Amino acid sequence: MIRNGLAIAALAATMALAGCGKKTPDVLPPAPAEDGQTQTGEDPNAGNVSGVPLPGSRGDFLQNVPSDSVYFETESFSLDGQDRATLDSQIAWLQRYPNVRVTIEGHADERGTREYNLALGDRRANAAKNYLAGRGIPTSRMTVVSWGKERPVALGSDESAWSQNRRAVSVVPQ
Repeated sequence: MIRNGLAIAALAATMALAGCGKKTPDVLPPAPAEDGQTQTGEDPNAGNVSGVPLPGSRGDFLQNVPSDSVYFETESFSLDGQDRATLDSQIAWLQRYPNVRVTIEGHADERGTREYNLALGDRRANAAKNYLAGRGIPTSRMTVVSWGKERPVALGSDESAWSQNRRAVSVVPQ
C-alpha cells in the first residue's frame, strides 16, 4: 500500500514538473511571406513613392520578363522553343544585374511517387540552369532545388492542373 502511494506521488510530481518546462517566447517569429512581401512582412518597395519596383528586385524581374516559369510535357525535362525564349528574357535581365542570384525550383505534377517526382523536378530545374549557364550566367549565381509534387501551383487531378505544375521557376530573392 505504501509502495503504491509512493509511486502515485512520484508520478504526480513528475507530471507537475513536466508542465513547467516551456514558456511562451517573448518575440514570435515572423509570419510566412506573402507575394510581394519580405519575411518580416514589410513591402520590399516601402519608401518607393513612385510604385515602380526597385531595379534588380523580384518585382522588377517579374515585371520585365514574360514569365518566371517554363513548362514541360509529361515525364519530360526538355526545353522547347517557347521555354528557351522565356529563359532568354531572363538571361537578359540577369545580365543587367550581375550581383543578383537566382534559385531555380523544379516541380512535377501529382502523379508518380515522391522520389520519382523529386528526381524529375531536379532534372527540370537543372535543364533551366544549364541553359542559363550555357548563355553566360555563372553557375555560382544559381541554386537548384526540387520540390517534386510538394508545392503545386494548381490544385486538381486533371490535365489542366498537371500541365501548370510541370515547371521550373526562376526565383529572384526580395
